[in-house]
Amino acid sequence: MDRYERVPIEEESREERVKKFALIDQPYTLEEAMIEGQRCLECAMPYCIQGCPITQDCRGYNVLVGQGKFDEAARLTLRDNPLATVLCKTCYHFCEDDCIMTGRGVPIAIRHLKRAALEFGKSDLLYVPSKRKDERVAVIGAGPAGLMAAWDLAVRGHSVTVFENEPFLGGQINTIPRYHLDPDDLDTDLARWRNLDITYVVGKRAGTDYTPKSLLEEGYEAVLVSIGASKARELGIPGENLPGVYHALPFLLAMNKRPEGLFGRTNRRIVVIGAGDVALDAARSARRLSGGGDVQLVYRRGPEDMKATEEEKMGGRIEGVQYVFFRSPKEILGTDHVEGLVVERTEHGPLDAKGRRTLVTVPNSEETIECDMVIVAVGEVADVSGFDPDYGFKFASMGWPEGTREGWMTDVEGVFATGGRSVVHAMGAGERAAAAIDAYLAKKHGRAPEPRPDPFGGPNPPELPSGYGGPTWTP
Repeated sequence: MDRYERVPIEEESREERVKKFALIDQPYTLEEAMIEGQRCLECAMPYCIQGCPITQDCRGYNVLVGQGKFDEAARLTLRDNPLATVLCKTCYHFCEDDCIMTGRGVPIAIRHLKRAALEFGKSDLLYVPSKRKDERVAVIGAGPAGLMAAWDLAVRGHSVTVFENEPFLGGQINTIPRYHLDPDDLDTDLARWRNLDITYVVGKRAGTDYTPKSLLEEGYEAVLVSIGASKARELGIPGENLPGVYHALPFLLAMNKRPEGLFGRTNRRIVVIGAGDVALDAARSARRLSGGGDVQLVYRRGPEDMKATEEEKMGGRIEGVQYVFFRSPKEILGTDHVEGLVVERTEHGPLDAKGRRTLVTVPNSEETIECDMVIVAVGEVADVSGFDPDYGFKFASMGWPEGTREGWMTDVEGVFATGGRSVVHAMGAGERAAAAIDAYLAKKHGRAPEPRPDPFGGPNPPELPSGYGGPTWTP
């Protein structure tokens, strides 16, 4: 076995990809998983764990898989990760970025070994709460941050109610394309929660049907606002409201939930505006939904400034997405439907105060890209309509609201707010907020704060593995 060579991960062929929404990455066989797990050096300084936003003991399950102990690997995985079935296919594997093998060869396929642990090990386990505390907590938003917080708090013995605007749970997990995630994976994870004291209230809108303050008045002792950023940023150009113009997250949600009517016979020339992971999800999905139509991704900067991960950028190239750089949208043409996108060429200007290259528009450089659909993917902001300004939210650079006091508490006593930039970052934020809420309630009721107990009912709370020296990631 060559420790510096990864066991290859089989992928759906590029010819077949655009024909359907089948999972691209194929699972390891049991034997392949063991061989890959044996590549792990079991480092004394576990950089992989420090790179994980939920500080999951990936070093531990790598080694267990390598030893063929799949039941133990599954239990260890699920101990810290209640959404492991989702993450083993969709996480951007920040742990692998920090793997020491990256500097020597190819990092351990940590995400794929997590998947192997769940598929070959006993993963139909049930979480159990600790001793009931009779303290009610409300969580607003059933995305990954809210779900993680609800799980953590319920495991600690709190009674949790999760309020969700949509008629389903998962938040933006539901916008992840099916070539990354099977439709039942979230349900598989949530099935392990059924013994926890968590109540779900769906189809109720925060700010309209209730507010954090009204929940406090109803007897909830703490409220977590984890609504994320789901309101699309607009381009602010003419034609943005034409039929055939979609914003990326609603488009991706409809793709998974209600794909009928998204594409007609004419929707074969699609332009996606943006350069992040959501933009690539939209472009790659449009290639599939349009039957291999012409899809161009338009970005006002160059390829080096794209925020999408290398995995997404490469996937787009393989699947035939055309990249158009240094073009800034100016107008969407059409009368009763989209007929084209007018863009202007851009180029680098002088450095700004932060040292980033500015952009300037090239005079007389307008051109029209003919298209019959435009998907806008230039970011999102939080929808806090109906929330009083006295919460004092701070808004993260990617749009979600946060509290500014210790433990993400807002200016309203007992109300917390947090979020994150990816599924696993949001989970990490929810985990930390849950710990802060538990500490707040412990102080309020005159007891000492305690670590989260073993979610499977064991006698000792989980501990971070030896060698862990603090996270290397940023929220």
